[in-house]
Amino acid sequence: MSITKMTDVYPTRTGTEVKIIQRQDPVVYGKDKKGPLSVEQLDFFEKNGYLFLENYFTPQEVEELQQEMNRMLEANRGSSASEVILEPDGDDVRSIFAVHQSSSVFEALYKKPKLNEAARQILGSEVYIHQSRINFKPGFAGKEFYWHSDFETWHAEDGMPRMRAFSCSIALTDNYPFNGPLMVMPGSHQKFVSCIGETPDDHYKHSLRKQEYGVPDHDSLTMLAEQYGIETPVGKAGSILLFDCNIMHGSNSNISPYPRSNIFMVFNSVENKLTDPFAAAKPRPEFIAHRS
Repeated sequence: MSITKMTDVYPTRTGTEVKIIQRQDPVVYGKDKKGPLSVEQLDFFEKNGYLFLENYFTPQEVEELQQEMNRMLEANRGSSASEVILEPDGDDVRSIFAVHQSSSVFEALYKKPKLNEAARQILGSEVYIHQSRINFKPGFAGKEFYWHSDFETWHAEDGMPRMRAFSCSIALTDNYPFNGPLMVMPGSHQKFVSCIGETPDDHYKHSLRKQEYGVPDHDSLTMLAEQYGIETPVGKAGSILLFDCNIMHGSNSNISPYPRSNIFMVFNSVENKLTDPFAAAKPRPEFIAHRS
């Protein structure tokens, strides 16, 4: 049985004109909650839409995560499983989804108190994993992830009602300025860019390799970049980047010899459960957007 669609305060992919909509939701919901993040860190996240923390995991923890990442990569080379996404122009593994369900190591990772408690501080409630994945960017071959707001896709195609989610990106390899790290526009999380173009059926089969619908127009991207600038938070393996669901972000191709691999865990509030998609005929599969 489908869940009833709520009133849409962030319409997208419904018209022929781009609209910039002011954010209607808080950024930090639980400032009064005790946890690992300081008031100063929560204030920074609220203002900028992201927070970068160096050396968040110990060298021993990083080594365990790297070993599991390499094991999963080798186990999934040549796989035809839906959870395994290949690069758009080749057979290199681009992403593996739902890794917190297929790996006991990554299941334990998202349950670590220092991650869950930080998530509860930001979202002000109990949380669950909306999505998990490893993004691999092998040296010379890893392709770009174009500018986008995660929330635009999660809202349009998954039915996420409000902006009460964020991503935690954990560096499993060193992230340099030159090997395709994540770029963010700090402060852009306060503006929602409504995109044009109707969502094709089973869009995820193409968008996870190369997204063409739900990407902002050039004029909007230029406006956001001129207003907010572009920053590239980079650091050693074991660093983490927390970023709001609506911040504009993307990454370049990796033409360096050095791989850039990160695991992403998306925390969503239990009070922000998915409804019917707001701009798609049916929800994306469970391995992309968990509905429980």
